[in-house]
Amino acid sequence: MTAQSIETAATEATAPQHGAELIVPLNRLKASPKNARKTPDNATTIEAFAASIRAKGVLQPPVVEVERDGEGAPTGNYLVTIGEGRRQGLRLLAKRKAIKRTHPVRVIVDAENDAHEISLDENMTREAMHPADQFEAFQRLAAEKGYGPEEIGARFGVSAHVVRQRLRLGSAAPELMTAYREGTLALDQLTAFCVSEDRERQRQVLEQIGPHTPAYAIRRAMTEAKVRVDDRRVRFVGVEAYEAEGGGVLRDLFTEDGGGWLEDVVLLDRLVGDKLTGLADEAREREGWKWAEACLDYPDVSAFGRVYPVAVERSDADVAEIAALSEEYDRLVSETDAAEMFPPEVDARLEEIDKALQAFGPDFAYADEARARAGVVVTLGHDGLARFERGLVRAEDVPADPPSPWQEEEAADESADNSPGSEAEAAEDEAPSALSDRLLIDLTAHKTMGLRDAVQADVNAALATVVHALALQVFYPGYGVWTPLQLRLTTTGLERLAPGVEDGPAGRRVSDRCEAWGARLPERPEDLWGVVAALPPSEQLDLMACCAGVGLYAVRDPHDRRPGALAQAETLATAVGLDMAGTWTATAASYFSRVAKARVLEAVTEAVNPEEAGRIAGFRKGDMAEAAERLVEGRGWLPSVLRTQAGVPAEAQEAGEGADDETRTAPNDDAYAFAAE
Repeated sequence: MTAQSIETAATEATAPQHGAELIVPLNRLKASPKNARKTPDNATTIEAFAASIRAKGVLQPPVVEVERDGEGAPTGNYLVTIGEGRRQGLRLLAKRKAIKRTHPVRVIVDAENDAHEISLDENMTREAMHPADQFEAFQRLAAEKGYGPEEIGARFGVSAHVVRQRLRLGSAAPELMTAYREGTLALDQLTAFCVSEDRERQRQVLEQIGPHTPAYAIRRAMTEAKVRVDDRRVRFVGVEAYEAEGGGVLRDLFTEDGGGWLEDVVLLDRLVGDKLTGLADEAREREGWKWAEACLDYPDVSAFGRVYPVAVERSDADVAEIAALSEEYDRLVSETDAAEMFPPEVDARLEEIDKALQAFGPDFAYADEARARAGVVVTLGHDGLARFERGLVRAEDVPADPPSPWQEEEAADESADNSPGSEAEAAEDEAPSALSDRLLIDLTAHKTMGLRDAVQADVNAALATVVHALALQVFYPGYGVWTPLQLRLTTTGLERLAPGVEDGPAGRRVSDRCEAWGARLPERPEDLWGVVAALPPSEQLDLMACCAGVGLYAVRDPHDRRPGALAQAETLATAVGLDMAGTWTATAASYFSRVAKARVLEAVTEAVNPEEAGRIAGFRKGDMAEAAERLVEGRGWLPSVLRTQAGVPAEAQEAGEGADDETRTAPNDDAYAFAAE
């Protein structure tokens, strides 16, 4: 036997044998180049290994082979064939100085099997536990060991939020877990059920849904008696104030925004009412209104009269000072416009000017007499902010019409007729007799014709007459009879027909224009003619447009058949280029839940494509409406009755006909990915 063979035999004799258990320092363990898993473990997996090892130690010893040098001699290091993830977890703990670099690790030596093959075998024959088993196992740890989400997360290397999700899923009704294990319930559907821990409600909804019910529909069914945290009432009151009163909040653990629902609707409505009432009382006391009311929804203000703020009278000195301050403010801003930040001295001066201007108060304010007979209504807007409707006048507070000269003459005649005969005869001898009714009519008919002739010959006077008649009826309800022009304008409130329409984009613009004009018009209707007549023609036309717009009525009421008026409304819509896409949006509440399924599918086909319509065709009505809202969102789709089309009769639009492809809103070409929550 040669010296070399003797040395090799001695080496083999001293090397660890197959199946031997050794204690090896961590820094002597190395990654095996024969490991079949070439894609390294991600950071989350390594973090989980580290957390588990720190809490419980290495539960399963890694399998290693002896590392040898080029001559076949052991180097003292070991190559990890099975358990590389555990080795990485240990290295992470050593890096964090939780253990030493020489931390002892128990390993098992494999000197007979091919290292690559057993590594492949380990990864191929291993099957991860079903997620349902994991959910229930976490729940058992919490119940039997008393571990909280933070403790469980620390022991398994996951966040406390993930643990809370798994605990919620683990506490689901047994029927849900069985369906999930059998594959008849998907994970997103299970999470939708578990938005609430109410097992009885989970069972009820499970009995009602079909196998293809989307997760968002299940979540909606689970929370139908609750109020979402993004509801306008919640935004107005605030979740903190609601919880301070003992209200419960159901949090959604399975959505990115962490939304939720308020469970005590009665408490929420009481808090909303109390806050609105407090704001109304505060406005009445601070601003001096005769009355104040609070209401949740937008009121029908057409039932009220209206007063408007008037220009505040200022002394010449105040006007000059305001002008000087405003000019200085604009000059300072203009001079430092290029700078990213105002110099400290400029910023301080601008603040001084701003305070000085605010001290003068607003340019327009309600007169004391107006506030003494008018009130304010505080309501909750769709954006969750309080809205103040000021200057509303109740019917009983509208001043009575002053007696006309005709009534005074009639009263005088009646008084004369009721006097004793001798006195009446004496008065008749001393004063001219009153004109007979017939003669009075005859003479004033001639005067009326003369007035018609004069107004026709004076375009400016004609325009002022029309504007005056319209403005009286719009801005001074009850005083419309004060004009000789037989032009009657009816203003019909739309809020009772379509709640929220007054608070929509178009409604706010109409209201803003009326308020702007109301601030410029006089308080007393007797003074209106002088103001209107003094306006330049361009402003008279603006005022006329404001009044004419308020008087338009194109509502298709089955009990009010006006085909001629509706046809003219369509002609007018075409003339002004009306585009309702910027004013109205198709949602489940505004349209889809209020029409037949065929109409919903027709809308999705037009706005998106027939494939999407076919995909939701089997949904239940409520689910279909909600899905349609998501599909058509942002595409500007309108039902035919809201489209502005040239040459299409109103009757055809009402029947849903006459909408050719060229007049429809074109669908958005961008791809739309519909994903259940």
